[in-house]
Amino acid sequence: MSRRTVNATNAAAVGPYSHAAWAGDLLFCSGQTPLDPSTGTFIDGAVADQTRQCFDNLFQVLEAAGLGPDDVVSVNVYLTDMSDFGQMNEVYATRFSSPYPARTTIGCASLPLGARVEIGLTAKRQS
Repeated sequence: MSRRTVNATNAAAVGPYSHAAWAGDLLFCSGQTPLDPSTGTFIDGAVADQTRQCFDNLFQVLEAAGLGPDDVVSVNVYLTDMSDFGQMNEVYATRFSSPYPARTTIGCASLPLGARVEIGLTAKRQS
C-alpha cells in the first residue's frame, strides 16, 4: 500500500516527515510547532501566541486535505510548562466549537526549537 500524504505549502516542517497522512477516512496530522511559514521564523513569546501559530499551521494542513476544524476528532497538546495550560486552553476554545474534539494534554521536558507548545491532531473525512 502506498502512503497517501498531505503537505501544505503554507505550513512549516522541520524534518523528514509529511504534514499529514491518510489512513482510510482518518487524517493523522503531524505535530506543529509555532513556526511562521511565511518567514520561516519561530514565534517566540507567550504560549498563547505560540498556540495560535500551531493551530494556524494545522488548519492550513486540514485545508490542504479538504477538511476543517469541525472534522477534528482528537487533539494532542504538549506543553513544556503545565502552568501555561490556561493560556493554551483559552486559545484552544476559540478554535473549536461544541461538541469539542477529544483532547490529551501532556507536560514534557522539551520540544523542538525551544517551543513551549506543540500540537498534533486527527481528523475524519465525513462520509
